[in-house]
Amino acid sequence: MATRISFGTDGWRGILARDFTFDNVALVTRAVADYLEAHHLAGRGVVVGYDNRFLSEQLAATVAGVFTGRGIPVYLTGRATPTPVTAFAIKEHRAGGAVMLTASHNPPEYNGFKFIPEYAGPALPHITREIEDNIHRLQATGEHEGGPAEPSGEAAQKIDPRPAYFQHITKLIDLDAIRKARLRIIVDPMYGAGIGYLEDILAGEGIEVEAIHNRRDPLFGGSLPEPTGKSLGELRSLVLEREAHLGLALDGDADRFGIIDRDGTYIAPNLFLPLLYYHLLQTRGERGPVARTVATTHLLDRLARAFNQEVYETPVGFKYIGQHLLEKNCLLGGEESGGLSIRGHIPEKDGILAGLLAAEMVAAHGKSLTGLAYEVWSRFGRLYSERLDIHTSAEEKKRVLGVLKDLYPPEIGGLKVERRIAVDGIKLVLENGAWVLVRASGTEPLFRIYVEASTEEELRRLQQAARSMLGL
Repeated sequence: MATRISFGTDGWRGILARDFTFDNVALVTRAVADYLEAHHLAGRGVVVGYDNRFLSEQLAATVAGVFTGRGIPVYLTGRATPTPVTAFAIKEHRAGGAVMLTASHNPPEYNGFKFIPEYAGPALPHITREIEDNIHRLQATGEHEGGPAEPSGEAAQKIDPRPAYFQHITKLIDLDAIRKARLRIIVDPMYGAGIGYLEDILAGEGIEVEAIHNRRDPLFGGSLPEPTGKSLGELRSLVLEREAHLGLALDGDADRFGIIDRDGTYIAPNLFLPLLYYHLLQTRGERGPVARTVATTHLLDRLARAFNQEVYETPVGFKYIGQHLLEKNCLLGGEESGGLSIRGHIPEKDGILAGLLAAEMVAAHGKSLTGLAYEVWSRFGRLYSERLDIHTSAEEKKRVLGVLKDLYPPEIGGLKVERRIAVDGIKLVLENGAWVLVRASGTEPLFRIYVEASTEEELRRLQQAARSMLGL
């Protein structure tokens, strides 16, 4: 039976050898080729990049071979390359799009296929739907069968996108300020495709930097390449031991970031994004709206109001943030899961950019990120955010979805509900600015409850009230 291939929030991912096979990768590549030809983009060629996972290089050769076999020029990266760098190469080569082979922060047994259109940001739903339709048509007609299962990518043009990316990214950062501040920085690319980016950019400017986990390991040291507070213990210890100013981490394909402050504190994205927006507005003196997902902190909203700027709320998924960066001239776009980009960069999340901006902020303000946080909280108030993941049975999930459909209570946890937002899941905004968001996973029996409140006690009360209201 044919594998059901579908594109999730950020591409198609599957378990190697079970559904993520050479034949299925070739099939999806043919579907992308059909898309490119239908939209008159094939003649511009395609960038093909890959991460450090098992077989990524060989799978990339298969992708390149399918394209060149169709007469579509291919720019194939000569080594494992971060997603944002692969996306940037689209602009450098004026290509019709890119394929990035990565499963990002998923476990080692996974790999993934991401199509990045010609605008160098994540594919929007109407694009992935068209590619999925092409896949299903090819499967139904058998057009994908026959021909070599592992076509060679030898006809592809090998490229090194690093120099152009380095030249571009350094124009977006005040590296001179970082150097003058004599910052000491520890970098952890988590064995991923981001090896040799943050450390080389910083060291090239004479900035003191040390890197760990900067060799290829498809098993990611026995952990996940996900830069969260739980997974960055070694980086935290080293920052404290070396008395470094910052620890900067990247996920498996370097599009997401993790930050450890000088005192060992993990700086969550929901805190870093407002600090960055404050830095761009207050210190750089720039102006522009901010785009955030429905699950991301409203402290961004408070900053925007204070500086007379717009806020755009999007569904979860950086593709929607990228769209607003392109269309609304946003100064910053970000999401609580660790993705961001700024005006002047590509509309794709970039952990390398985020790490460099963090260093600039510490240098420019002459204080730690925690110290900067207290400065922001003193002016705009403090908010506490947390996400709960609640696993259910399939039957229970169906019941809760029925409850959510008409959910609009007058109050939660003793606070009046002022607005109901159904952009993505159900979000209830309360009288004091606190909010509760409930989203169902699209792939498993799981609900995510996001809560933001003005105190930790209020946060816990609202979490419990939300669970009770849903019977979870």
